[in-house]
Amino acid sequence: MQTGQIAAKISPVKKVQETIETDRNFLEIRDCGLGEYRQILQLQHELTEKRRRDEMPNTVLIVEHPPVITLGARQSFNKLLISREELKKKHIDVVEIRRGGGTTAHNPGQVVLYPIMHLQNLRLGISEYVRQLEAIGAELLEGLGVDCTRRKGLPGLWVGDRKIASVGVRVSKFVTHHGMAINIQNDLRIFDFIKPCGLKNVEMTSVLKETGKRHSMNHIKEELSRLLMRYFS
Repeated sequence: MQTGQIAAKISPVKKVQETIETDRNFLEIRDCGLGEYRQILQLQHELTEKRRRDEMPNTVLIVEHPPVITLGARQSFNKLLISREELKKKHIDVVEIRRGGGTTAHNPGQVVLYPIMHLQNLRLGISEYVRQLEAIGAELLEGLGVDCTRRKGLPGLWVGDRKIASVGVRVSKFVTHHGMAINIQNDLRIFDFIKPCGLKNVEMTSVLKETGKRHSMNHIKEELSRLLMRYFS
């Protein structure tokens, strides 16, 4: 894994696709480029409050993060295998957050999506919403040559016994934040420092590992944007 310091500035926010109006609502998609996790988290909080007050449309942030490990709300699922001091030496941040699930990791080459959406507006329950996220991820991965499945009681996507996508969401007053991370061509060694989602003997995988092929991350984001528009607008 590259251990050099990675610039942590949020890239200028760009609309991947024009905001469109539908019979349910607008959907806006923003490409945040390479965004430092704490700054994107703060942006989520700000947008969540605006969405609750109906001051903005349903919105999805798409981003890659510099190396970071996040700890979820389920304390028993938060498993670090090395100390925070050692992680700091490797320039890997550790952030405690309030989403569902346990420990996970993000780094460049992994695409992350954070929907800020009103579930009542979409006529979705929480379980239905999670299944929609998984369906979007599965369709994206199928287009990249990877067939994946769901596992009952374990949100995310799997290729055999290997996990390729993680889902951790929080819903407050019907508004969603946090979301899903899909491994495209990120350095998987970051997962050696944690027990992903607190599960034992979980091997993480990626599109690159499964197919041997690299992809343009801009192309990945464009395909993901099209799927989000189809499912949520």
